[in-house]
Amino acid sequence: MLTDSQYIFESIKEGCLTLSDDEFVIDRLVKYFGNGRIRWHVEFRGHRVELTTGQLKKQPTFRRKILEQAGVLPPQRAGTDYRRWALDLRKNAIELPWRDRPVDVGFAIDRLTSHGDERWTVEYQGKAIKFTTTKLRRQVSFRKRMLAKAKVLPPQLDPAAYRKWMDWLIQNATAADPQAGDALVTEKSWLDDLPELAGW
Repeated sequence: MLTDSQYIFESIKEGCLTLSDDEFVIDRLVKYFGNGRIRWHVEFRGHRVELTTGQLKKQPTFRRKILEQAGVLPPQRAGTDYRRWALDLRKNAIELPWRDRPVDVGFAIDRLTSHGDERWTVEYQGKAIKFTTTKLRRQVSFRKRMLAKAKVLPPQLDPAAYRKWMDWLIQNATAADPQAGDALVTEKSWLDDLPELAGW
């Protein structure tokens, strides 16, 4: 089992993308309280990374978590500089009561994967939900399908904000690995999984 520092070192040797101070900008930090625990969710480029207070305080652990879940490595800061930065981040966190499936204005999916031919998979908390490009770009369809398949209702966004967010997701989507069997899914079987969206 690699330590956080060893994992980061190995990832750097393999060519992971390391961001500069200017490039690494967190969208927001949410502090969830309740159930006798405090959970922190770092929202960054469409990802939501859950951390404990201890993990947030330890720079190597924080960098590893972001690298594992967002695919980029935050910049290395001097010890005192990182502690000050992390403290400022926690002071400016948004506080929300904990729910089993927290959903708020910072709703974030884990990954959007393109399968070609206008077929997509949205990954959210361990679930993979299929979409066509048309259904993905329609906010009503997106919200209804996420509620039906993942039991979560994304927030209602201003139409322009939704288009901007979806454009960013599509632009940064992951290409499906043809070895994983996705190439065997036909257009018909893909569309057969979308009947409840008729008329939306």
